[in-house]
Amino acid sequence: MKNNYFKIPLLWVSLLASSFLIGGCTSNIVPAASLEEFKTIPDFNYIIGPGDNVNIFVWRNPEVSQSVPVRPDGKITTPLVEDLQASGSTPTELARKIEEVLGIYIKDPSVTVIVTGFVGPYEQQVRVIGEAAQPQALPYRENMTLLDLMIAVGGLTEFAAGNNTVLVRRVNGKEMQYRVRIDDLIEKGDISANVHILPGDIMIVPESWF
Repeated sequence: MKNNYFKIPLLWVSLLASSFLIGGCTSNIVPAASLEEFKTIPDFNYIIGPGDNVNIFVWRNPEVSQSVPVRPDGKITTPLVEDLQASGSTPTELARKIEEVLGIYIKDPSVTVIVTGFVGPYEQQVRVIGEAAQPQALPYRENMTLLDLMIAVGGLTEFAAGNNTVLVRRVNGKEMQYRVRIDDLIEKGDISANVHILPGDIMIVPESWF
């Protein structure tokens, strides 16, 4: 069954995006050209989130080595380790936490954490809502671009106003809105419209009024 979670508020999405773009001088929309400042992407370290699967390897202790999911509350439970907070940590940080707990039972444990089934924390997920073919939340990947995002969601519907798409991004703690040109990128092959995507970005694709 198709996931309609992101399709329910289509009228709201259209009105929201339109309000960004029709406001003229009073609009707080920022031209797409301003996204040029994000050509240099900061270093990205993957953070574990609920829904991830972590493979915990304890050297020379196979009986406490196990692959476990990160629960919705962000915690994991493994042999000798109960209800340990995993969400919000890098794999290396989680390994050190597990070593600290296992140190009570095992002398000098050496732990390696390998993440599989990537989901990531909500604040790092990239969301596409509105008139995308498959609206969804996606785990951020290093050096992700708008084109990568469109491939992941299957492009736009025939009713989308791609060039009126609004990208919502937090910059220095402040929410900013940028206009992006998806139609120019996909239909015209205008590579200048292929902007970088950052963790936490929200892409709002409105419906065309014509």
